[in-house]
Amino acid sequence: MPGTILENLSTRKLSILVTCLLICQALCFLIGGLIAPLPANHQNILGMVCKDIPGSQNDTSVWLYTRGKGKCNAVSQEEIEQHDVKMANQIVFVFQMPIPREGHVLDYSRWQQNLIGVLQVDIAYDNDVLVDSHAVVTIDARLAYRNKEDSDYDWKLYATSLERRYLDCQSIHVSNTERLYSCETIPLFELGSLHHDFYLLNIRLPVDTDMKMNLDVGHIHDLQLTAIYQNGGFTKVWLSLKTIFFPIVVAIMIWFWHRVHLLQRSPALIEYMLIYLGLALTFLNMPLEYLTLAFDMPFMLLLSDIRQGVFYATLLSFWLVFAGEHMLIQETGKRSAVKNYWKHLSAVVVGCISLFAFDVCERGVQLRNPFYSIWTSRVGTNLALTFIVLAGISAGVYFLFLCYMIWKVFRNISLKQSSLPSMSAARRIHYEGIIYRFKFLMLATLICAALTVIGFIMGQIAEGHWKWDENIEVQLTSAFLTGVYGMWNIYIFALIILYAPSHKQWPTELNSSNERIASEEIEFNNLPSDSNPSEISSLTSFSRKAAFD
Repeated sequence: MPGTILENLSTRKLSILVTCLLICQALCFLIGGLIAPLPANHQNILGMVCKDIPGSQNDTSVWLYTRGKGKCNAVSQEEIEQHDVKMANQIVFVFQMPIPREGHVLDYSRWQQNLIGVLQVDIAYDNDVLVDSHAVVTIDARLAYRNKEDSDYDWKLYATSLERRYLDCQSIHVSNTERLYSCETIPLFELGSLHHDFYLLNIRLPVDTDMKMNLDVGHIHDLQLTAIYQNGGFTKVWLSLKTIFFPIVVAIMIWFWHRVHLLQRSPALIEYMLIYLGLALTFLNMPLEYLTLAFDMPFMLLLSDIRQGVFYATLLSFWLVFAGEHMLIQETGKRSAVKNYWKHLSAVVVGCISLFAFDVCERGVQLRNPFYSIWTSRVGTNLALTFIVLAGISAGVYFLFLCYMIWKVFRNISLKQSSLPSMSAARRIHYEGIIYRFKFLMLATLICAALTVIGFIMGQIAEGHWKWDENIEVQLTSAFLTGVYGMWNIYIFALIILYAPSHKQWPTELNSSNERIASEEIEFNNLPSDSNPSEISSLTSFSRKAAFD
């Protein structure tokens, strides 16, 4: 009966394979550390205060911009305080992106993929208006775009929305006579694609006594926008890795499935799971980002989250099935089915559904309104926290259960090791090789799981640092991202190769009944004491060759 390549591959060939994979893993880290720039960058843009054009409040075709022919004139703070433009309804905060650098006009590239805007509000202290610690500011936000071939004034509407944001402000003393409010940053907009060269943001802060808008905010001294975008150089390196890994994984899956169908039996559950895992990795590896260079695809952020979520769900499910279906436990010859693991996989299902629901509520709505954020309302915040808590609890339950399964695996390995001395030489060497190889594979699995969890947590913290103004500094380096991404491909590539059916056959005596194996052991152990040592050495060599070649 043929086993897997993991069982039958010689030690020399296995060492060569592992060495090559480790070299590829090191190259993935080096590519990210030496070639790729930082994954993301940002620009801080101070809003220019311009006097509003009468009647433009209800006209989305009128735009105020800060550079080029027909630009608006800035209004100083002294003018705002001394003249009639001090009223908030008569001024507009203007942000033109990107800002020039060293006298050169810059433009966005489609390689930069996405754009996130975070707003910092500076409020001056006023004795007549006491800013509440959780005041609500109403923002009339309008986003426009133009391209290089367009005129300076040819701005086209991208999105407009009247948004409410909660301000978490605390007052700090600057001097004996002046006091400013320090407010946390608030998320303003998120674009899933950067299809145009220039973007323009006009922000109005309407004051309305009837609708009670911006009555308790006070005098907004400045608005500062932080524009966050993916580095184009990092995108090129990332897509290069995808372009390399995608055909390799597809080819190895075809090879694996061909070898499985050559056997005169239906595929085992572990083989089905390897194909599902390979398909999920292929879905993740597909370099769809190339399409954004030609087409406007604002759903790419949501699609990327879905692809990564499908991969995570499949990988987590595989680890549970892998721990339960490995060769040292399943010796009864019975086929397991996915339905036998529904209790094991319930935590994965709950966690993935919770994160998917959160993502749809956030980025799904942003496809229609890029200014939307689920965190801007009390109900939305509670709903988002519910999804995140459910996902966190599911992750904790999954981790504990996975540890329990791995403990059972190593306990079973220990039982197998204790019975090795009673086996024949060839069979003992065979199982010793399987045990050591399986331990190495489990160690690689634990390292892969640890780095996957660390990468996910670091990504969430890095995103939260911008969105929720957390006081946590995390440098998510390119080397770590490319290294973990390469690790996923190399790990799954190795699994598919090592668990592919082997065409090599064990000698029939190793597959016979227990009585025949016992008789062979007696014959082997009862060799005459005056036997030629070279005969014994030859028999041992044959056993080792049968076990590893």
